[in-house]
Amino acid sequence: MKLKKHKKISGSKLMIYILLSVWGFLILYPFYNAVLTSFMTEKEYIHSGFTLFLKEPTLDAYRFVFSYSKTWSGYLSTLLIVAVGVPFNLFLTVTLAYALSRKAFPGKKIFNFIVVFTMYFSGGVIPSYLLIKSLGLINSLGAVILSYGVNTYYMIIIKNYFMGIPDSIEEAARIDGANELMVLLKIYIPMSMPVLATFLLFFTVDRWNEWYNSMLYLTDADKWPLQMVLREIISTTNNTLAANVSDLKTNFSMGIKMAAVVVTMAPIIAAFPFLQKHFIKGMMIGAVKE
Repeated sequence: MKLKKHKKISGSKLMIYILLSVWGFLILYPFYNAVLTSFMTEKEYIHSGFTLFLKEPTLDAYRFVFSYSKTWSGYLSTLLIVAVGVPFNLFLTVTLAYALSRKAFPGKKIFNFIVVFTMYFSGGVIPSYLLIKSLGLINSLGAVILSYGVNTYYMIIIKNYFMGIPDSIEEAARIDGANELMVLLKIYIPMSMPVLATFLLFFTVDRWNEWYNSMLYLTDADKWPLQMVLREIISTTNNTLAANVSDLKTNFSMGIKMAAVVVTMAPIIAAFPFLQKHFIKGMMIGAVKE
């Protein structure tokens, strides 16, 4: 049997590996520390400070967060915003990208300029608010969903991806009698799954982290999304909030804040591994040409 030869690692590569490992630790530790703090008692937090392991873990902070009345309504509102908003974003962005990628699209340059113009200039908060008010959407989740449609940067990348698909494939489909809708659904979308999966996750993250439009348009606290609930938990004094929890023996302010952060970010972090393999391919392929 032939013995496998182990490749020698040069000193420069070893130094790079060490530096990358240290850099990775510096990036990941704040997240890890947030999780640790959420399980700490106030006594351990004061005495330990920088630590890698817990001595006396507790679930008091999580009991407080999940017993807080707005947590579950926040989850429900956020899930509705994601479930309706993400398909809405993808539909508008993909169809606009497809239209602007067509060579025969009349006024293509003018429309392309108008769309890109919105990346740098917008109508402002007051006109947007007056528009939502005139539509009768104030204090409804519809205002939050409809106020964010096309992401121009994402649209440009998807458009570039569409432009990179060979024309011969589309021509063959048109010979078989395919119309524009069939070409989009049967050719462009199936061939663009890496980039679409990437932006599916990006739109999901955008919608999950929604708080600004909610702050502008939602007056009823029961309709607040999860990020607004997190904002209230962090900004409100825990002594006032703790009065609503009878079984909370300790009132560790930092632990409650970190538990709220973990509760809000855990679901979206769990979605990353499923679409992570598409990131590099999806981002690089569509950004090659303009």
